[in-house]
Amino acid sequence: MRPIALKGHERSITSIKYNKEGDLLFSAAKSPTWAVWFSDNGERLGTYEGHTGAIWSIDVDRATRYAVSGSADNSVKLWDVQFGKELQHWPHKTPVRSVNFGVGDKTFLSTTDHVLGQKPVISVWDLSQKSTKPVLEIVGKNESKIINTTWGPLNESIFTACEDGTIRVYDARKGEQTKCISDHTKAVMQLAFSKDGLVFATASKDGTSRLYDTHTFQHLKTYNTGRPINTVSLSPNKEELILGGGQSAESVTTTRVDSSQFKVKFYHLVYEEEIGSVPGHFGPVNAVAYHPDGTGFASGGEDGYVRLHHFDPDYFTKFGVEPQTA
Repeated sequence: MRPIALKGHERSITSIKYNKEGDLLFSAAKSPTWAVWFSDNGERLGTYEGHTGAIWSIDVDRATRYAVSGSADNSVKLWDVQFGKELQHWPHKTPVRSVNFGVGDKTFLSTTDHVLGQKPVISVWDLSQKSTKPVLEIVGKNESKIINTTWGPLNESIFTACEDGTIRVYDARKGEQTKCISDHTKAVMQLAFSKDGLVFATASKDGTSRLYDTHTFQHLKTYNTGRPINTVSLSPNKEELILGGGQSAESVTTTRVDSSQFKVKFYHLVYEEEIGSVPGHFGPVNAVAYHPDGTGFASGGEDGYVRLHHFDPDYFTKFGVEPQTA
């Protein structure tokens, strides 16, 4: 498996997203521009310019018609994917940490940082109304930063990953907190759902990833890597997940760091065992994502590179799993 290294960003990668068909890959970094690539050969298709601060999060709708981006310039922007045109702009009081389209692509979430005395706020926006005000605002129930926010199944709930190690779930209609999971001892960096939405996995700085039942919130499995984890993605067609992370730069002087810290690791979903790893990045891995049909994955690191991986044929034949169409 020979990776394709994509060098279109000068600073650390913050977010990567495949579109539904998997033919395009979108990437953002701690810079004002973000990019779109062909996922088969890594050719850059274009860039999106308009923000004035680091872009923390991006998402694209199922039709690959619209995209949203959240930035440290205190704004969210809606984009026309094909022409790279900015369609709408929503100012916020503080930097926007996370954005996410809901099922049906008529709504999306934005989440602001806990800075300047402002508590984190989750905003629900209705694109059909083209309003400048959110239809719902949820003020975070804790004083810590909300790092990642995503819709639950059928847009009925909102899941948040928090810096204090909690996973908090809110009712998407009333805005009330319905569940708080406190299993992690350090910051939860990301949440990722399975393709069918029945389970979700966490990525935490405490060196573990945990698997939960989406409806009962029962803790099912734990994957221990022994290093901080920044990102997680679940395979769409195999019982496995990938984890990325590594010791951050500020910890290098106090902790032994080697290149193995920055490998993307594969774990069996059921047996909790590490089944493989892929090296390549020269720093912590900040984002990973499986291709929608499971034929490969992408990773983005602190080194500013996005690496595209296409699985070799024996990846499927060895385990008797054929790639599926998304």
